[in-house]
Amino acid sequence: MAPRDGTLVERGAAQAMMDAIWADLGLRYPPRVERLPAQATATIASANRLCIFLPEQTPSFCVLHELAHAMTSTEDGRSDGHGPVFVGIYLQLLVRYMRLDAAELLESVREAGLRVAPEAQPVFVDP
Repeated sequence: MAPRDGTLVERGAAQAMMDAIWADLGLRYPPRVERLPAQATATIASANRLCIFLPEQTPSFCVLHELAHAMTSTEDGRSDGHGPVFVGIYLQLLVRYMRLDAAELLESVREAGLRVAPEAQPVFVDP
């Protein structure tokens, strides 16, 4: 994703961005944005259902990546990791908010040997 989009999101603006996306998807109670701990030297960002940890600036595709983690994690710590539900949600976010081509993304994911659940929903939403 990095070569396709060099847009950076300031941590101060990330909460409003996440709140807007969360609401746009019909979800309630978005995760809060927190400062990535200084000791996280090998991590670009991280997330769970309740909190997304970001440095001062984060690539926009990375913010969507962490948002997909928040959508595929539960309050008790269970997560899809980078599994098929996560990949499905992440692709949906890339298509909807970065306007990337869905067919091209699916082809790329499958060529990489990743499993994807294209119709995935956040894990805390009743089907």
